[in-house]
Amino acid sequence: MKEAIVRKTTAKIFASTALVIGVLALSACGGQPSAGESAGSGEGSGGLTGSVNTDGSSTVAPLTEAAADLFRDEESGVNVSVATSGTGGGFKTFCAGETDISNASRAIKDEEAAECEAAGIEYTEIIAANDGLSVVVNPENDWAEDLTVEQLNKIWGPEAEGEITNWNQVDSSFPDQAITLFGAGTDSGTFDYFTDAINGEEGAIRTDYSPSEDDNITIQGVAGDVGAIGFLGLSYVEENEGVIKAVAVDGVMPSTETVQDGTYTPLGRPLFIYVNNASYVDKEPVKSFIDFYVANSLDIAERALFVPLTEEQVTTAADELASLG
Repeated sequence: MKEAIVRKTTAKIFASTALVIGVLALSACGGQPSAGESAGSGEGSGGLTGSVNTDGSSTVAPLTEAAADLFRDEESGVNVSVATSGTGGGFKTFCAGETDISNASRAIKDEEAAECEAAGIEYTEIIAANDGLSVVVNPENDWAEDLTVEQLNKIWGPEAEGEITNWNQVDSSFPDQAITLFGAGTDSGTFDYFTDAINGEEGAIRTDYSPSEDDNITIQGVAGDVGAIGFLGLSYVEENEGVIKAVAVDGVMPSTETVQDGTYTPLGRPLFIYVNNASYVDKEPVKSFIDFYVANSLDIAERALFVPLTEEQVTTAADELASLG
């Protein structure tokens, strides 16, 4: 069995045109941008010092880590920290004013936005890349090549707890093999997205599975058990080929193309970073990092093995940035 790969990103810069492709949309609680809030060219001064604090989704973390690695080549005096307490955990620290950026694998919830508003935290939402959630099994699993949403619900729904414990209960043609389950924890945006898409309600899931905010734990669990099944971001599957195996959902395999063209449903999604507007305006290291992140989003997504933004998203981003003046 191959060893699961812990995600890391190298710090090499490819020669490319700086494309402004982050989609900026000021949140309702943020109001209109004040002077200095518009994204810049992404060019660093070369002499900045300071820090940028980020927290949130373990799925989005490699994207921000890739941005930090590339940014470090231009601004070596700026330290960008990337913590991974999950999307929900990240919003808690963000709305408490403890971080400059919140990495999120889903959009902010109304109650989270209300917490930010109550604390006086104004923010900007940026779509940084696209991703697909993958359902994964052990490479030695040769029966679950294609599962329907109905079958996934049968496995993962709350009513399955203590009842669906063997693969032959999912489909009579499947072998007599115990099912073990791994997936995202409750603070993860991946958890929210998967439960809503597959079980019809955020948070609705059987509880007799092994949850973790760290997707690498899911990889290790599935890799170590022939009867295991789990769910995580598409990029983790690409990095761990031969360690875990993705299955088709309703006949469609997760891939860059199927996520971008919308055929991989219901498990395709955008990924976000949320920027504290005050940090952006008042802290030059934060502003420079965000400007760089947005201007180089395509390269960053490709380096971190995420699905790049579509042409429509690029156009929307350009229009949004132009409107900021």
